Amino acid sequence: MFEPIRRCLTILSCTKSVPMATLVSDNLDEVERSISDTAPCHYILKIQSFSLLSKNGIEKYESGEFQAGGYKWKLVLYPNGNRSRNVKEHLSLYLVFVDVSSLFRHGLEVHADFRFFLLDQSKDNYLVVHDAKEKSRRFHRLKHQWGFDQLIPIRSFNDISNGYLLDDTCVFGAEVFITKETSSGRAECLSVMKDAISCKHVWKIENFSKLESEYLESQAFFSGDQNWKIQLYPKGRRHGSGTHISLYLALEDPVTLTAGSKMFVEFTLRVLDQMQSRHIAGKVSHWFSESSPESGWAKFVSLPYFHHTGAGCLVKDICMVEAEVIVHAVASIL
Repeated sequence: MFEPIRRCLTILSCTKSVPMATLVSDNLDEVERSISDTAPCHYILKIQSFSLLSKNGIEKYESGEFQAGGYKWKLVLYPNGNRSRNVKEHLSLYLVFVDVSSLFRHGLEVHADFRFFLLDQSKDNYLVVHDAKEKSRRFHRLKHQWGFDQLIPIRSFNDISNGYLLDDTCVFGAEVFITKETSSGRAECLSVMKDAISCKHVWKIENFSKLESEYLESQAFFSGDQNWKIQLYPKGRRHGSGTHISLYLALEDPVTLTAGSKMFVEFTLRVLDQMQSRHIAGKVSHWFSESSPESGWAKFVSLPYFHHTGAGCLVKDICMVEAEVIVHAVASIL
């Protein structure tokens, strides 16, 4: 006989804040309740001093993990109802797929039939709550929690004659059976930033006339959860070679982007006029990714103008370059 995992939660009479994760919930359409003499085969949760959950400000309790059907699960209990779903006067209970990263990584969809148990300690049998239509629920990368907003009315739960809460102790349980496993196609999430923040970085290049490198890179600066750098080619690059200064914005380390992700960035590059503030600027938007880690201009400013003493681009052999970067959106593979 398979022995279910058993967990006992004892609530102490003291005030303690318990951090909990925020989870997306959904109620099942139709609920059916029945009585069973058989204990749940996958998980049992015993809670002692149940009334102290509310007194200590514990609005939600997440159980330990348990195995069922080759996957890890946990229960999430709201002793006074899930307020985020406007549940009142009922206990709320949900089943959560724990290894969400595997759903994302492999595009898995796990279909499961589950039921919750509540022990009647007087009659030594269980109230079983499940979907009335015995419908399997699909756990996937966008939806990894199912359950019952209204598992049982709090009044019925507290009624001593029902046997669910005796000596301030109760016992919950769960069974989970996998009915189907599938792999979904590719999916993408586009996150657009509200009130995107502009980040500026000024790069001072000294001894410019003595530079021998084909190109220079600024120190890295941070914007939109990524590090960036300015690239300058003093003698030009590609179709600007030998005639222009070439200037680019680039991701410092493109491999830090998750596979298939990209960022929509609006940026401005400037060669600063150190004499009259008549700066030379270029502004453009670009989708940055691992395969497209840089953007800019091969012909940013002509070499004759750049080196002209009245242009203000080069003063005392010092060049000042500024980048202004705004990350507006991020697209990532789910």
